[in-house]
Amino acid sequence: MTRHGIHQRGACLKNTTERRVYRVHPCFKVVLVMVLVGIGAIQASGQVQEHAEHALGTVDFPVSCSEQAQVEFNRAVALLHHMTYPQAREAFQQVAKTEPRCAMAHWGIAMTLFQPLWPTRPGPEERRRGWEAVQKAQALEPPTKRERLFVDAAAAFFREPESSDYWERIRRWEQAMQRVYAAFPQDPEAAAFYALAHLATAPSDRISRAHSDRAAKLLLDVYERNPDHPGAMHYLVHANDVPGRERESLEIIRKYETVAPHNPHALHMPTHIHTRLGDWDAVIRGNLRAAEAALKHPAGDHGQFVWDEFPHAIEYLVYAHLQKGADDKAAAQLERLQGTARLEPSFKTAFHLASTQARYALERRAWNEAMSLAPREPSTLDWDRFLWPEAVTWFARGLGAAREGAVQEARLAAKRLEELETAATKAGEDLFTRSIRVLRLAVFAWLAHAEEDKKSSVALMRAAADLELFTPKHAVTPGPTLPAYELLGDLLLEQAHPAEALVAYQRSLDLYPRRFNSLLGAARAARASGDEFLARTFYRELLDLADGGTRESALEEARRFVFQQRAHPDQPSNGRRQAGWQRGG
Repeated sequence: MTRHGIHQRGACLKNTTERRVYRVHPCFKVVLVMVLVGIGAIQASGQVQEHAEHALGTVDFPVSCSEQAQVEFNRAVALLHHMTYPQAREAFQQVAKTEPRCAMAHWGIAMTLFQPLWPTRPGPEERRRGWEAVQKAQALEPPTKRERLFVDAAAAFFREPESSDYWERIRRWEQAMQRVYAAFPQDPEAAAFYALAHLATAPSDRISRAHSDRAAKLLLDVYERNPDHPGAMHYLVHANDVPGRERESLEIIRKYETVAPHNPHALHMPTHIHTRLGDWDAVIRGNLRAAEAALKHPAGDHGQFVWDEFPHAIEYLVYAHLQKGADDKAAAQLERLQGTARLEPSFKTAFHLASTQARYALERRAWNEAMSLAPREPSTLDWDRFLWPEAVTWFARGLGAAREGAVQEARLAAKRLEELETAATKAGEDLFTRSIRVLRLAVFAWLAHAEEDKKSSVALMRAAADLELFTPKHAVTPGPTLPAYELLGDLLLEQAHPAEALVAYQRSLDLYPRRFNSLLGAARAARASGDEFLARTFYRELLDLADGGTRESALEEARRFVFQQRAHPDQPSNGRRQAGWQRGG
């Protein structure tokens, strides 16, 4: 493998005809540069393509290893903080080759074999490899208490590798990382990894800021001492990806992508917050760059797959384009995803393949298209492991069928959703269970509506909305497949209750700002309620949002109403103007 270059602060640089030589700062505080393999890195011929140098941020994680191993170790930890797991694993393996007796190299290898905050779960092989790596680290007898505690924390996760109880492992790891932090409260790496572990154990049955607030405090302390720390910035985005924190530390959130401007996950992560704020242009900018960067980071033990960060970025692009009414651009990204071969066979890939198709049909109100979606495709994926992704397709099928009046097809979809919900419960995946339950309740609500049981339909849809309100958003998704409050507004509007529908749409916009269909629904509900001023406000916002959009029927409706109202003064009508209505956040 080509020797990795490292840029550092205060280092003297010599150029030679063969390679760059760098001195290392005495404290090993380095500004790291990574060497990444292109998407075709490992071809059939076994040749490695050109490498490129990419900045990663600044990490100082002292270990009892040689100077060269220390430099390589810091670089590997930076990759780990960026959740660039395949390259981080490769980098830690290189540390072990550089110094076979470096115990912490094996700690690092183990740490790349599970992904806190992601929906992926280490299988039997990953658990076995992680446990072996931890045992190697322990056998090398790390000489410091600090290193031993870090190794013990990894061991807490990987012990009993035959057990499949992921959440018990995560809880053990969080408890062990708390002990590391308690012993070394001034250590930035102890604080950063403890903050990550604390976020990973946030409750799944309610939205609580407690874990996010605690983690954010730890991370801001790290950031204050090291403003280029990749973990501090990255995990702070996750801490702020909850209601009520989305406007916190925005300057740090925006800075993250500049610290690692070629790292796919660093480019993508700030768009979690842009999505919460409805800043679709920023979501599109960030994920266009993230998708391109992801193609240069192969996954798999032999670099044989396209990393699942690529479909992750594509989903956010599809979602953002749909909110701007740019259906043609959403379709182009969907086609791009579906035309990409060798996608990594992971939960994230399964979710994004299912979700992008569902969103594209549902956001356009293409009900027949939605009910025709094929579940469990492509068949090369192990869909028995991916319950929630499969449920998204059945939700689209069920909702589409109910809206088309195809009651039997809607019933079949609802039945399958019940089965998937039961399976998720048995698997101990509480957040997946709740997310599937929201989808199931929504399908049953619209099925009841199709059967003209209006009272039951509204009760079921309100139950779905209430459940979604207290269900945390998983990091894998930009948001609900369709917001339950938006669906409640649609239902109430169809049942000729425009005032109640307006309340539901406004609640949806509070939670998920600047969504095309929530704005359109709110405008129609306000208009049907006789509040032309408020209708005009929503229609104007829709036109501003979807400037250049292709959803022409709805946009023409908005233009006609706004132009017709131009001759009227901006006065509330019928006394129903909701004075100063603004979305929260």
